[in-house]
Amino acid sequence: MDLASLRNEYSRAGLVESDLAPDPFTMFDRWMREVVEAGVYDANAMVVATVSASGAPSSRMVLLKGISPAGFVFFTNTGSRKGQELAANPACSLLFPWHPLERQVRVDGVASLLPRSDVEAYFASRPRGSRLGAWASHQSSVVAGREELSTAYDEAAARFPEPDAVPVPDEWGGYLVRPEAVEFWQGRPGRMHDRLVYRRTPEGWRTERLAP
Repeated sequence: MDLASLRNEYSRAGLVESDLAPDPFTMFDRWMREVVEAGVYDANAMVVATVSASGAPSSRMVLLKGISPAGFVFFTNTGSRKGQELAANPACSLLFPWHPLERQVRVDGVASLLPRSDVEAYFASRPRGSRLGAWASHQSSVVAGREELSTAYDEAAARFPEPDAVPVPDEWGGYLVRPEAVEFWQGRPGRMHDRLVYRRTPEGWRTERLAP
């Protein structure tokens, strides 16, 4: 397969400074609404990149579950690889790859654990199957096979037979990523893409354009 020949010309839209909202959260909300309206699959899916204490990077897909002027929110198993890496080094990066609209958003920031009350409130809103899965799977740990996971799931279902009585596991939590920089990327013809970045300063958000 000739991967070098795979190429698309981006021509849907552009992004200029006058398009920007006063802050990255308002701008992100505007783009997210447009992505959802366009029917993009898993519009809130994002790549979370972390770094271990020794400097080794890793990344994975998770779902964004909240945004406010405080930052970006997601939930996961805190004992997983990403959880362990965030505990050792809270610096992280988020990437939203909205290919159908020829857009990306990249967030560089620092993650902190959410209050337990926020975690419990979100966990209670999840489908029963997802809550049982949180008990059955010790994320990132080695398992002997699929049967081990299935058995653990069945055991969790038997342990918590009531639909609304599945508590939050101790190792399950959430993170708030406080951004230091948020880049909005729009594809343009000839690879002359638009890259406009909000950067946090003591005086507020400053914007600048980057070469593509």
